[in-house]
Amino acid sequence: MKITKTQSAANRAHIVQTASELFRERGYDGVGVAELMATAGFTQGGFYKHFGSKADLMAEAAQNSLAQSLASTEGLDVEQFIQLYVSREHRDGRGDGCTLAALCADAARQSGALKTTFADGVENTVRALQQSVSADTQATGQDSRAKMLDTLAHAVGAVILSRACPDDSPLADEILQVCRAEILASLRG
Repeated sequence: MKITKTQSAANRAHIVQTASELFRERGYDGVGVAELMATAGFTQGGFYKHFGSKADLMAEAAQNSLAQSLASTEGLDVEQFIQLYVSREHRDGRGDGCTLAALCADAARQSGALKTTFADGVENTVRALQQSVSADTQATGQDSRAKMLDTLAHAVGAVILSRACPDDSPLADEILQVCRAEILASLRG
């Protein structure tokens, strides 16, 4: 039975969403096409009706999840963003957490196209953080950009280091607490 273009587009979006979650949970090499398609509720053969390669899906899934991450923090100021981002809840929510914290190390070993997707995600996040800085700040655009790059790198690094520790490790929580406090202090100072 032939499916409609609308249904085909919905199926593709479902595969991309499923891939976004699985990739964030287990990394790009930790998820095969067969498992991904089975998890999404489709056959492996159907994959190539939607994507030319796993790399194509990786780029689309990254773009999708980076946009979702950015949208989920819309309306937050930088301090609220840090409180949310550098937290145990975010650290433990690998599948629905930030793509940068989940996959930057994996992306560094992938194609230029995927790296470009991640660079765009970093740019968009830094831009959003810059826009959320209060208008009364005296920092120039370049100073503001440097501060937000530092803030984002510190926050992503904190989550990555915390995730590298056992889940119930006191060190995992200490990393988040210390880094969150230091980031917030640097923003206020």
